[in-house]
Amino acid sequence: MDTITLPDIPDIPGLIFRPFRGESDFPQMVAVFEASREVDRFDWVITVDDVQREFAHLHNCDPYQDMLIAEIDGEMIAYSRVWWAQESEGDRVYTFIGLLVPEWRRKGIGTAMIRHGERRLREIASQHPADLPKYLQRGVVDSEVGLETLLQNEGYEPVRYGFSMVRPITHPLPEAPMPAGLEVRPVREKEARKIMIASDEAFRDHWGHRPITENNIQEWMADPRFDPSLWKVAWDGDEIAGGVLGFVDRVENAQYSRKRGYTEDIWVRRPWRRRGLARSLLVQSIEMFADMGMEETALGVDTHNPHGALRLYESVGYQVDRRDTTYRKPLI
Repeated sequence: MDTITLPDIPDIPGLIFRPFRGESDFPQMVAVFEASREVDRFDWVITVDDVQREFAHLHNCDPYQDMLIAEIDGEMIAYSRVWWAQESEGDRVYTFIGLLVPEWRRKGIGTAMIRHGERRLREIASQHPADLPKYLQRGVVDSEVGLETLLQNEGYEPVRYGFSMVRPITHPLPEAPMPAGLEVRPVREKEARKIMIASDEAFRDHWGHRPITENNIQEWMADPRFDPSLWKVAWDGDEIAGGVLGFVDRVENAQYSRKRGYTEDIWVRRPWRRRGLARSLLVQSIEMFADMGMEETALGVDTHNPHGALRLYESVGYQVDRRDTTYRKPLI
């Protein structure tokens, strides 16, 4: 099938919608992101290698059925993709993502693509039992004002907020001793998988958690940012108590001429909580990045984290840099 006919397509000369054609689409998808990055104030980077790695590990998504691409006179101007997931707390979530280059926005293309994605997700959901709540979902960063308006017009409502936070490396750090009986030691290669599984266990009571799979582990380990030498992991004998799984995105740092280390995936397993471990590991991670010559550290947080993560990060000197919003609509 060369083209896809939509019922609500705007009347624009040369506009067609088509399915995904394979890896040959990856460079054009990156070009759509690049065309959107400055206007939408995205502060991350996507390369063809990133897209290729992501598509090699897709789950509950067949891009040949679950993608839609818009072209004008043969040039890609937009793409979208849908997939579904089962969350630990019991919800089934049907997600879509997409980008449209700024010069073609507010002409009805985005609306047509969202509605097409919803129709596809309803087809998928119709094959699933009706025993659990089902939601359509889309994440938005606060600079995507037009997309937020579009979603609201289509009946979506904000259900969760997150912050991206940044901390200058020179800000003073609080005292944060390790709890008695615990130690941090260098991560050995053979321990990485065990640590990733422990991290997943610690996040099980967080909103939106999805159980880790072997596919997730393989994708994580294939990521060029995967570097267990930057992890701070606390041990209680042979038991993992908690960790901060830091990383450096060198491509992103080069693009934005900055020296940033990410103190991400901050977690403590239940038996070791409320003892100051997260604070100690976070401070140790920041000190490590300072020793490496980084100028700032960054992390993301769910503002409704049940364990007071936002208060912890603010107390260590992190400041809000960007807000992210998750929009949902009941799938009927």
